Amino acid sequence: MADHNSLIIVKLNEQGKCLDSLATLLNDELTAIASRRGEGLKEIAQQKMPFLTKLNSLDKELNKLIANNDELSDEVPDLISIVRSKLEKCKKQNDVNAHAAHQAQLSVKQLKEILIGAPSSMTYDQAGSEVNTNSQLVRNLKA
Repeated sequence: MADHNSLIIVKLNEQGKCLDSLATLLNDELTAIASRRGEGLKEIAQQKMPFLTKLNSLDKELNKLIANNDELSDEVPDLISIVRSKLEKCKKQNDVNAHAAHQAQLSVKQLKEILIGAPSSMTYDQAGSEVNTNSQLVRNLKA
């Protein structure tokens, strides 16, 4: 039983380190989104994949180990709680990143529509209300 508990503890610590690395990458990803660095985003996505694969593999191994172990040491539930907390933080950061990427995409789309002279562009007045404007200004530019 002690060997099972030791192995579970090693795997949980490994999972925690993996989640720490993933959290760092998620922070870098948000920075890349904010600075609109497309190449940086591609690199980060490639770096995230091995961590996600490893987390999935460790999770499956841990489920089997814990299911086959009748007596867990006192340290195991605490480590599980720490790992779950780290996982929750990564999920929240991923949601923030997805929202930031969506907002960046919308702003680029709106800018594109203004620059190509879409039939009407949505802007905001000083009070923050939406105003649809005619794009005659853009169509009359000679650049």
